[in-house]
Amino acid sequence: MPHPEDPKSNRLLAALSDADWQRWRLRLERVDLKLGQILYEPSSPPVYASFPTSAIVSLQYVMGSGASSEIAVVGNEGIVGTSLFLGGGATTSHGSVLIAGQGFRIGAQMIRDEFDRYDSVRLLLLRYTQALITQIAQTAVCNRHHSVDQQFCGWLLHCLDRLRQGEVVVTQELIASVLGVRRESVTEAACRLQAAGLIRYARGHISVLDRAGLERRSCECHSVVKKEYDRLLPQEPAARPANPPRRVLPAWYGAAAIRHTPGHEIAAGRET
Repeated sequence: MPHPEDPKSNRLLAALSDADWQRWRLRLERVDLKLGQILYEPSSPPVYASFPTSAIVSLQYVMGSGASSEIAVVGNEGIVGTSLFLGGGATTSHGSVLIAGQGFRIGAQMIRDEFDRYDSVRLLLLRYTQALITQIAQTAVCNRHHSVDQQFCGWLLHCLDRLRQGEVVVTQELIASVLGVRRESVTEAACRLQAAGLIRYARGHISVLDRAGLERRSCECHSVVKKEYDRLLPQEPAARPANPPRRVLPAWYGAAAIRHTPGHEIAAGRET
């Protein structure tokens, strides 16, 4: 497994083709992501696209009352700042560092340019976004239909998937905030898991003793999300070269709307 200081310990960066990587590697900036650091806020477009390597970022929605709930986590599998290339600019959620660690970032304009110009980058980012949407949707279902114990187990498993070790450093207050439940509910759930021999909890450190047991106790939501990430994202770095920049009219583009110029003809779906 690559070291966190290696950009390719982030799954998306590792999946870039050789040609794409040559453009990106000199523009990536290594950053320390500190607990509670805000990466973007509602109605304010991110300045950077961030790629965690050993940190975990929580994407949350905060109500007018101040109550909050997590909609997704992003770690070494992904990117924080999808709104930059999806065209919306800003979102109604905010992203903050849940577990401190390291990562890399790249300027907002570059990520937009890469998405617009290169098919290989666009496909990779869209497939990641589809996986992220699955996580957001499954989180909504889980919060509505599953117990706090099951949500807690699933949340721990999501964190473990993105960490190099079997320990999660986080307080019960923070867990309650991201799950959108009372702190007492988290305390009770943690005590039950500890009594069952699945975790050891002490002073903000949760050590997972039996991951298989945690998976059995969890609902199906973690498994659904993990399978979708594994299906959509490459398991190994891309070996094929990136496609050159090109503009091709989609097949559905009507012929009547196409202008013909002498010596240069554009047909729907191809260019000659």
